[in-house]
Amino acid sequence: MRALAGIRVVEFALFAAGPLVGKHLAEHGAEVIRVESQTSPDGFRVHYPPFKDDRPGLERGGSYALFNDQVLGITLNLKQPRAVVLAKQLVSHCDIVIENLAPGVMERLGVGYPALREVKPDVIILSSCNQGQSGRRAAQRGFGSQLTSMSGFTHLTGYDESEGPMLLYGPYVDFVAAGFGFIAVLAALDYRRRTGKGQHIDLSQYEAGIQFLTPAILDAQLNQRLHQRNANHDERAAPHGVYPCKGTDQWCAIAVFGDEEWTAFTRAAEKPEWAADSRFRSHESRKEHEDQLDETIGTWTRALDVDALVARLQAGGVRAGKVQSVGDLFSCPQLAHRKQWVPLDHAEFGTYEHEAPPFILSETPAEMRRSCPQLGEHNDYVFEKILGLSRDEIRHLEDDGVIA
Repeated sequence: MRALAGIRVVEFALFAAGPLVGKHLAEHGAEVIRVESQTSPDGFRVHYPPFKDDRPGLERGGSYALFNDQVLGITLNLKQPRAVVLAKQLVSHCDIVIENLAPGVMERLGVGYPALREVKPDVIILSSCNQGQSGRRAAQRGFGSQLTSMSGFTHLTGYDESEGPMLLYGPYVDFVAAGFGFIAVLAALDYRRRTGKGQHIDLSQYEAGIQFLTPAILDAQLNQRLHQRNANHDERAAPHGVYPCKGTDQWCAIAVFGDEEWTAFTRAAEKPEWAADSRFRSHESRKEHEDQLDETIGTWTRALDVDALVARLQAGGVRAGKVQSVGDLFSCPQLAHRKQWVPLDHAEFGTYEHEAPPFILSETPAEMRRSCPQLGEHNDYVFEKILGLSRDEIRHLEDDGVIA
């Protein structure tokens, strides 16, 4: 049996922070039903590239495909009263509801926590929004880049204080929040198993992001020391950076902590003159002359093949790794061994690689069974098999714009 077999989930969620939780639940056996509508499809379907062959379309969004495999898809126009009735009926057959709409939207639609508890007293609802369900800024809308900035990441990302901060790539905090949401839902399931009671999970994506800055937060709180932008440098390591290698856009990341690791590095590099150089003899002197150190190492690495260099340094006990491009990930032998990429068929994309979860349960491993759903693809199954509607009833509701 799969770990979450028998669990059913309804998802009123958009973009990444909510749907990724549903994806992870579905990977481990839960039946997850994604609710969209023709008038309000997920923004990743239509607004965000990449698109298949660079042509936008409802079923051509790459981000939507990446974050929504393993789930079922239905359409309900929740602005129609009969659609709200159907949504409540569906929740009555489910264990978990996931939503990441702005606070108050679910209530205005008639499917907030109090209303859903009436039809399913032990329901578990995950509400994942920008800044939580309460507080003076709860209603503020935004995306991951704003939350990354608010949480402190952007302030710490950049070259130095003479230049401005830099945004991290992508909606970083969305993915942090998805991990916490997944954990919180599992904790609520355990609580329900022991007590028979459901609960409402109020997840602030803003606060989730702060969790990943704990060392800097503790340093500020206990030592009154504020971390600043410092390029690729680290106060405890030198060298600490990425260095150019032979070829186009080939780089090696190297980190050396302390004098013992420095000795190991100079031996692996076969550079005794670096060990003898008074500028580099101690951690303190290496930090003092860090620009010269980086230039010296970069001049050396420029003539070397990155894979051979990484193997050489790692064999000598040095912390080193290749800076891989996204394309490199698909040919990475470690990821291939772990079966991280799973080919599945999609109606528009054809066969493409889907991302498996980053953990493997020894007794109940994840199963990757289906690609992302087309809009309304599973309407007949959900409304007929789960809610018991006839085919004629379903067609009438489609004609009336309810199942739409």
